Amino acid sequence: MQTQLFINGKFVPAEDGATLPVLNPHDNSVIANVAMAGKADIDKAVAAAKKAFPKWARMAAMDRGRLLLKLADAIEANADELARLESMDTGHPLRDTRNLDVPRTAVTFRYFGGMADKLEGTVIPVEAGFLNYMLREPIGVVGQVVPWNFPLMFTSWKMAPALAAGNCIVMKPAELTPLATLRIAELMAEVGFPEGVVNIVPGLGHIAGQYLAEHEDVAKIAFTGSTATGRRIVQASAGNLKKVQLELGGKGANIVFGDANVQAAVNGSAFAIFHNQGQACIAGSRLVLHKSIADEFTERFARLAASIKIGDPLDPTTELGPLTSLQHRDKVLSYVDVALSEGGTIIAGGKVPSRPELANGCYVEPTIVSAKPTDRVSQEEVFGPFVSVTTFETDEEALAIANGTEYGLGGGLWTNNLTRAHQIARDMKSGMVWINCYKRVNPASPFGGVGKSGYGREMGFEVMREYTQAKSVWVNVDANLQPYYPR
Repeated sequence: MQTQLFINGKFVPAEDGATLPVLNPHDNSVIANVAMAGKADIDKAVAAAKKAFPKWARMAAMDRGRLLLKLADAIEANADELARLESMDTGHPLRDTRNLDVPRTAVTFRYFGGMADKLEGTVIPVEAGFLNYMLREPIGVVGQVVPWNFPLMFTSWKMAPALAAGNCIVMKPAELTPLATLRIAELMAEVGFPEGVVNIVPGLGHIAGQYLAEHEDVAKIAFTGSTATGRRIVQASAGNLKKVQLELGGKGANIVFGDANVQAAVNGSAFAIFHNQGQACIAGSRLVLHKSIADEFTERFARLAASIKIGDPLDPTTELGPLTSLQHRDKVLSYVDVALSEGGTIIAGGKVPSRPELANGCYVEPTIVSAKPTDRVSQEEVFGPFVSVTTFETDEEALAIANGTEYGLGGGLWTNNLTRAHQIARDMKSGMVWINCYKRVNPASPFGGVGKSGYGREMGFEVMREYTQAKSVWVNVDANLQPYYPR
């Protein structure tokens, strides 16, 4: 596996020789020691991207697209290797990395490979005698910071549209989970991406990430991660007033109305919170149940949670793997005490599995707690297999609960009432709403939030606008302009 920085088309050690062990969260054994970028390495990567930008931006859009399509093919050809690498690095169960993460990564690169030559300008009707047209141009050097929860998938979400639009990239993967992103860099070199167009610099957030956000030659910073770090990114970006795109935390409300298909809602709600061990900003971490079905739903939901197979992520039958680090496991477990201190009840889970073979790992059982809408566990992002349950009686109450946090990334509802479905979707303060499903994503559909969940959008035509800037061009075709200062 690749463990060095990727700068200007070559794998190189960090200037100061710094490395950090990357751990397998199943047993906390060392997988590899990976180079950690410092400021000097960021300077080299940005310089390489800046040098490559003019030629890459002027390349025919179709040719940029062809390279992205070749990369998608290479990802599919190496799918099993990438899936195993991602599972070992992150703790995602192999069945998820094989069936979701790697296919979504390839599909995203393929979608934006096709998008590269579809981004068109416009002609604007202005005064007679003038032609006014608007171009969409690449921004320049883009800094991108990828989180540790879906590193492979987010690499494609960030990288593919930026490249399709004609930008060059300096990407910092999370220091905990850089391995699959570095393997993508190898594949990019193999399929023929020019030197300097993409640079991958694993490093610590407060050093490499901070400096990338501050860098005067970086024209945009795109970040996915916590709201607290997002605020620091905005502050760091102020020096050259670079463009900022943020996808931050979430506290998704998942409302189940009395007329819902309970069994479908139980299964969909389990996927919403327990997939990837709940380490998803769009997780349905607040179950909001109508009182008429609350007891039945909770009983079925708890029974399903208890049946989920926990184990080694490289076991193809595992359904829930470890969290990505011991530190994060302990943070998630701390919310059990928070729930109890606020008068909540532990309905299921709330502890480390007792099996000896999991003792050295970062495991937490699927956890369900009862809580009031204003409790900390209903307000703060736990980011684990941890869901709070509360009840409601009226549609208005359900909507008030859903909108009762500072976040607004994703939310869902389950009902057979079409009018209600559209009304709640309209009034829910959220960048995305799922009706009778949850956590559906597609490279054609905009992804992003409102409030403290950030701003800007991933995916679709919307993200192409995020990675370009508008230029208005005025042409005097045959307008008779009188001198403003006649002499």
